[in-house]
Amino acid sequence: MKPAGVAPDKPFVIVGQEGQKQVIVAVNRHAQHEGIKPGMPLTHARAVVPHVAVAPAQPAEDAKALTRLATACLRFSPLVSVSAPDSVWIDATGVAHLFGGEQQMLTRIERLLRRSGLTARVAIAPTPGAAWAWSHYGRARIILSHTTDDLDPLPITALRLSSDVAHGLWRVGIKSIGALKALPRTTIPVRFGKDVLRRLDQAVGRAAESIDAILPPRARRRDLSFAEPISTAEDIRRVAASLVNGLCVDLETQQEGACKFDLVFTRIDGSTQAMRIGTARGSRDPRHILRLFGEHFDTIDPGFGIETAELTAWRVTALFPTQTAAEGGDQANHDLAVLVDVLANRTGAQNVYRVEPVATHIPERAVRNIDPIAAPTEAPGAWPTAWPRPLHLFAPPEPVEVTALMPDYPPAQFSWRGRMRKVRIADGPERIFGEWWQRAGEATESRDYFRVEDENGERYWLFRDGRMTADRNYRWYLHGLFP
Repeated sequence: MKPAGVAPDKPFVIVGQEGQKQVIVAVNRHAQHEGIKPGMPLTHARAVVPHVAVAPAQPAEDAKALTRLATACLRFSPLVSVSAPDSVWIDATGVAHLFGGEQQMLTRIERLLRRSGLTARVAIAPTPGAAWAWSHYGRARIILSHTTDDLDPLPITALRLSSDVAHGLWRVGIKSIGALKALPRTTIPVRFGKDVLRRLDQAVGRAAESIDAILPPRARRRDLSFAEPISTAEDIRRVAASLVNGLCVDLETQQEGACKFDLVFTRIDGSTQAMRIGTARGSRDPRHILRLFGEHFDTIDPGFGIETAELTAWRVTALFPTQTAAEGGDQANHDLAVLVDVLANRTGAQNVYRVEPVATHIPERAVRNIDPIAAPTEAPGAWPTAWPRPLHLFAPPEPVEVTALMPDYPPAQFSWRGRMRKVRIADGPERIFGEWWQRAGEATESRDYFRVEDENGERYWLFRDGRMTADRNYRWYLHGLFP
């Protein structure tokens, strides 16, 4: 915690106790620019910057805050773990595609951290050790073609070694991972301890490293372990059915439902295979949940065998029994929710929505996307009926070159995307003014829209911008296409 009265542009450090001396454990950007680094004794730091602000470390509070951050990251993966004192591991196996790929997933994580007021470095790599190393010491964000040589340029501290071991290696000239790998493996444990080889093998993927996943309080979990590893598709489906049925019984006993389910298989080599499905509303219907999982079973690679399986229900809410079959029940809404679940898990939840009209004359603002089964948050506007609107709008409208007899006449021909189109039929203009009562900059704006059909029968929605250019001409744009 920063002490009161410390200016944000002044050097500031957090100090912890190591034996009889106080040691810097964290610094801000300004202290780092002055040459102060973590691990430096406080007396040395004050010799470099006498006016440096100091606050005591609060490891217990830091651990609680890191756990809260890891819990927030469960929205990205079912397997999230705290890596004390300053890191969070997120297992992206089998879930990165839900966010549009690794790059988009990292962007979403960074956005969450920024909203939380945190500055962080993120990286994705095939092993937890490599991801930790790249996030702390590397520049690349995504390392997918991981080889044993990729980590060579990074400093020896990127292997998560204790400060004493790292200092001992540094003292004898072993300053990088590449330099460590050049040593005979048989001599390393004798000289520096067994932990060095273990951390090296974990980073390069020669040794498995499991993460101790956290579980938030409001979640339900079922797991199975197998005496003999399973590997066939039939066994995987049978295990999934057993877990789903058991978990749904637990939810029904508590009169609860869940909106997100994660099924994680752990292979005998320590790696994991994960599936995530979501529902539009809380559910505990085992047939429906198993059907959603069934569309992703072909993504599971059992490797040499699966030894454990774990099903977790997130976003658990109260779900009381309802009548769905009798007349006057909620069967229609239930069927819609089932359809939404299937589409969302196939194409992504962001691609399934309902549109409703908005009370505005500006075409690009006339509709908005809402939850496919949720009720409108406010009274929607009316769909326009006086003038037809195209189903497809360009965002933003695309500029076109137009030939017209006079400024007020419809286009005679126009050029769009390198091809000239002759207008056969035109209707308009429909004049739309800017919403000056909502946006001051639109007080003088206007558009004249025309529906036109070319000689091939294709129909377009063009408009002429009401503002004249410097050469006293008007700009024309193509805003939409009619079916």
